[in-house]
Amino acid sequence: MDGQQTQLQLPDGIDAAGAADRLAAHVAVVTHRAHRADRTFWDTFDGRLHAAGLVLVDNGSRFALVDGATYAEQAAADHARGLRRLAAVDLPAGPLRERLEPLVEMRVLTPVVRVRSRLLPINVLDELGKVVVRLQAEEPTVVAGGDAKIALRPRLNVVGVRGYDTEYERVLARLTGDLDLQPVTELLHDEAVAAIGATPGGTSSKLRVTLLPDTRADAAAVTILRRLLEIIEVNLPGTLAGLDSEYLHDLRVAVRRSRALQRELRGVFAPEPLRVFRDGFRELQVLTGPTRDLDVQLLEFADLAATLPPDAAPDVAPLRELLELRLAAERAKMVRDLESERTRALLDNWRVFLDVLVAAPEEDRPDAARPVADVAGERIATVYGRMVKMGRAIEPDSPHEALHDLRKKGKELRYLLEFFASLYPPEVVKPMVATLKALQDVLGRFQDREVQADALRALGDEIAALDGGAAALMAMGVLVQRLGEEQAQAREQFAERFAQFAAKPQRKLVTKTFG
Repeated sequence: MDGQQTQLQLPDGIDAAGAADRLAAHVAVVTHRAHRADRTFWDTFDGRLHAAGLVLVDNGSRFALVDGATYAEQAAADHARGLRRLAAVDLPAGPLRERLEPLVEMRVLTPVVRVRSRLLPINVLDELGKVVVRLQAEEPTVVAGGDAKIALRPRLNVVGVRGYDTEYERVLARLTGDLDLQPVTELLHDEAVAAIGATPGGTSSKLRVTLLPDTRADAAAVTILRRLLEIIEVNLPGTLAGLDSEYLHDLRVAVRRSRALQRELRGVFAPEPLRVFRDGFRELQVLTGPTRDLDVQLLEFADLAATLPPDAAPDVAPLRELLELRLAAERAKMVRDLESERTRALLDNWRVFLDVLVAAPEEDRPDAARPVADVAGERIATVYGRMVKMGRAIEPDSPHEALHDLRKKGKELRYLLEFFASLYPPEVVKPMVATLKALQDVLGRFQDREVQADALRALGDEIAALDGGAAALMAMGVLVQRLGEEQAQAREQFAERFAQFAAKPQRKLVTKTFG
């Protein structure tokens, strides 16, 4: 059995055969016939496996989930050839699916990079001729499409044999001392991804901006909005292709954040062009809404159906089929809108507008040149104060709209805190975000259950006309009742969560930090 493992970089000009020859001058080795290996590395768009220190390797007919540093196999499963995308739920039940499902969730896995290697096995022997260390010299090449190939740096994989730790250490000392081989500075899959111009670890849709307090407010707004535009555009191809629901989700979050900044920092923009862009981004939010709503309903369908009695769960199959048909229709409409010249012009014009904003006249932009810390602090304090006032006015018999409006205002505050977190002490921002998130969770559950129940009621006539419609309607009635119960529970929790958010120490801290 194998033991310790190390990867070493072969120096420039030394190939696999040269490495074997050099090593043979120091220890007894047996070199075997070289062979080739073709591997494709898979991950999600946002690199969830990479973040977990794992790699999914495909040899053409078999997936292996391996450790990202040592490539030690942890789980595997066969698959059909020619696969171009993979959802964890599509794998057969077994260890690989069990490992992948909680990591990738609703995201699909796709090929990231393909590497073809020439491998030369070299066994190190002791005086009795027993194998004590296994070496493998590797000459990897990225297959970049068509006939294009990119040579990567050759490397030597050193694998110890259990029970021969001393020999392993001795050989490793020879390799790093006498032969001056150094540990690899970049793992093979990361080097291959970088070689094709991609980012090891996937593409993040996180905001991640750092601002300085005395930066002009309009310049700070441009920094944030450019990053949000980048997130919109990097998620657009996956949204159009319908690879998974997270592309559309991340695109919509970036659109919503852009709208929030347009609204909350409107004093850094000239009024008329701002009006045009706010209308355009609102339209972008609207045209992607129905598809996202149906995505969410289908993502949550299994959990919702699980609340039914076991004998009634199959009765909602017609409902799922109807939702899938509606999703297909709404997606087709959304794709046409997103591919339209109108949408392309909106994003292109927005980019140009941001490029020239700081140099634009300031007569009708009163906040443009002010320090961003001053402008942001005022907005955070103001929105927080409005939320406290709105929440205090909510009573047990207040209409649902009062809670919905508070939730919307909470999103504004959450976005402001995200945009400008780098300007304020984390010990202030993090607890504030925590209490806000706890409140938003309750408000979100309250609204989501209402929306879900209304959507089910609206489908009643169509479901009744389908085969099995009567049974489906009865099951849907049970679901609507359960949703109503969960909404009532959320409302009961509101007062406690709001009290924490609006507590006197929190209000004093907001005034001290932002007011």
